[in-house]
Amino acid sequence: MTAPSATPDVTHTGTADFATVDTPLGPFTTIVASDGAVLASGWTATPDELHALIHPTLRPGELRTRTELGAVTAAVTDYHRGDLTAIDTVVVRQRSGEFLGHAWEVLRTVRAGNPISYTAFAARAGRPAATRAAAGACARNAAALFVPCHRVLRTDGSLGGFRWGLPAKRWLLDHESAG
Repeated sequence: MTAPSATPDVTHTGTADFATVDTPLGPFTTIVASDGAVLASGWTATPDELHALIHPTLRPGELRTRTELGAVTAAVTDYHRGDLTAIDTVVVRQRSGEFLGHAWEVLRTVRAGNPISYTAFAARAGRPAATRAAAGACARNAAALFVPCHRVLRTDGSLGGFRWGLPAKRWLLDHESAG
């Protein structure tokens, strides 16, 4: 689950592991904490790009490369091969304000193949008038794929934005609608 850490005043500066796997969209890198929780992920081969997205209180002081990350790497591979629920049980750890933390939890309830609008996302997150804040939660999401911000669209059905590019967002939505 995406949730704020139970100890928000603790600064994590230890070592985290990362691995990059090939996907149909190109390289996908995941950074995980020592307990295996995903701290950041996305379609890049550059872990430093992801490292910068991690909240300062969670950001590891050192990144260690691995060839794979066990269940996390398996979930990424399985998702891209068609098991759209493979990512659902992977633990994610992000931190921010109360609304963003809750919004990220809500994003994890949006099912593959059933995208919603930013307006509907704001309503699900308990702030129906906060469409811009909901869009901001998508923009600030460090754990792409595991917190599926790609499943949120503009009210008119157009793609809106996506950190990893609109072609990637379109591919993910098409992949999920075929499954």
